[in-house]
Amino acid sequence: MGLWKHLQRLVKHCWLDASDVRRAVPAELVEQLTRRVGASEQRHTGEIRICIEAGLPLSYLRRNASARERAVMLFGKLRVWDTEHNNGVLIYLLLADHAIELVADRGLNARVSPAEWQEMVGHLGTALQAGQVEQGLTTALEEVSAVLVQHFPLAFDSMRRDELPNAPVLLL
Repeated sequence: MGLWKHLQRLVKHCWLDASDVRRAVPAELVEQLTRRVGASEQRHTGEIRICIEAGLPLSYLRRNASARERAVMLFGKLRVWDTEHNNGVLIYLLLADHAIELVADRGLNARVSPAEWQEMVGHLGTALQAGQVEQGLTTALEEVSAVLVQHFPLAFDSMRRDELPNAPVLLL
């Protein structure tokens, strides 16, 4: 990446802040997504986390890290990898780069093709480009849920232990 592009990216990431995250995902949407994640997790044994960030931290920008690198780090930090069935999924949005990442644990990733994940990212990206954040996140959540139900359904008579919080993580 050239110096000019690097500086442009740096300014964009530093310019966006908590107000941009709150505008994209207002409190009402956080509540709706929390309920939807909880309802989804009553149908399968997986765990879903949603994380929205305005811009990358300076330490990432200095080394020109990608949104994928940040998403993988947050996947670990938010303990999405640490689920009983190794079937957690992180839906990550980086507002400054208009980047979307889906990071799935090994138990699920082995059963879902990269093309399927890319298709889900594409649907979310289309909605976000149209300014439909709620619709895009809801659709992504439904698509991830459908994959989890297909591969890790909750047995009819099973009690499910919620391993991770259901509320989206807003990095401000």
